[in-house]
Amino acid sequence: MLPRRPTRQVVVGDSRVGFVRIGGGLPMRDGTPTEPAPVSVQTMTAGYTHDIEACVREINKLAAAGADIVRVAVPEKKDTEALREIIQRVRVPIVADVHFHFQRALEAIEAGVHKIRLNPGNISDRAQVAEVIRACKAKGLPIRVGVNEGSIIERRDKQKRMKELGAVFSQHKHGYMLAIMIAKLEEYLDVFYEEDFYDVTISAKSMDAAMVVDAYTEISKRFDHPLHLGVTHAGPKETGCIRSVAALSGLLVNGIGDTIRISYANDPIYEVQDGLELLYSLGLRTRKGVDLIACPTCGRIQVDLFTLVQDVRTQLADTVTVPMKVAVMGCIVNGPGEAEGADVAVFAGDRRGIIYVQGEKVANVPEAEILPRLLAECMGFQDRVLRGEAKLGEKKVEITPPDPLGELGSGWERVAAGLVEKPATLTVGKT
Repeated sequence: MLPRRPTRQVVVGDSRVGFVRIGGGLPMRDGTPTEPAPVSVQTMTAGYTHDIEACVREINKLAAAGADIVRVAVPEKKDTEALREIIQRVRVPIVADVHFHFQRALEAIEAGVHKIRLNPGNISDRAQVAEVIRACKAKGLPIRVGVNEGSIIERRDKQKRMKELGAVFSQHKHGYMLAIMIAKLEEYLDVFYEEDFYDVTISAKSMDAAMVVDAYTEISKRFDHPLHLGVTHAGPKETGCIRSVAALSGLLVNGIGDTIRISYANDPIYEVQDGLELLYSLGLRTRKGVDLIACPTCGRIQVDLFTLVQDVRTQLADTVTVPMKVAVMGCIVNGPGEAEGADVAVFAGDRRGIIYVQGEKVANVPEAEILPRLLAECMGFQDRVLRGEAKLGEKKVEITPPDPLGELGSGWERVAAGLVEKPATLTVGKT
């Protein structure tokens, strides 16, 4: 992992909903030093903003799932009129997504929104942009300049600059589009700088993951504003997840990116969950809740592992708040080694599950009892952590394959059935 790229820090929110800092590492305009803030996760509501009750429910659901910032569409005046009540009923910063009509931005600002998103591709009139900038400046609100591949408009008066940039990127696979994006950003940001306005974040999205990597890499060299990462039109969750992670993880490990949105043609709750998981996996956010690991598919699995994993995931999602690592393993071949880093672990053998809590064997139960016993051990361990009686990851978990005839073994039924010879020193039926 490379260090985060230093940027001008932007702050979104207010004292009621809280403040989310984006980027950092460069001094503020007044010279105040800043540290890079944690990478934040954004999403966007799927319903109509003017449907106040539904919009509030959706925003609160997304915030509860971990969204740091939520964006809403305001294509019509009835949407901006609804914002004032919506904002008073939620506890997360709200961004107004403005396209085509600059007046919607002015109305959203008056309604108390916390940030404005403008698209250079469809709001390009300098006077209109300047009016929005001045309104945001008066309220202390930041603006995101969002350049999307699908909405960029090539302007005749930028042909010379485009040609220059085209020469720079002539050997680049996406050279032409990169030239358009950077030319458009330069043109648009000139208006902001003329207004002495620098509370800006930048996005430059495409549906092509490789294009996204290239665009943000080049933009990060030319601008010191925080970058909002994303792959636009990524598709359904099944393919959009891969496309988004392919682009965003490569940028993040190279220190590029300050806030992200993973976009799906699906319930935005999945955007939040997967965005957080990406940041947890890269160590860019402190995990909240369970870190669940499990076996891949193989022919050695001796229980219904896939159902068990999903049951564990869903039942612990709402009950475990400490970042404990839980391992669910399907056999005794790789299970013991792969579960060593876990606070609570189970691995299966012969339709049974052996459960460990920080290296101590605590149970050997039949398959039907694995789930309830594992959940109970997880909750008990969490209680001890919260009481200060145990620490996450404190003990190294050293798991060895089970002795099928030992105290916690699973071989007694085989002995009783005459499938294996009974050792002279052991008694059949001992548990």
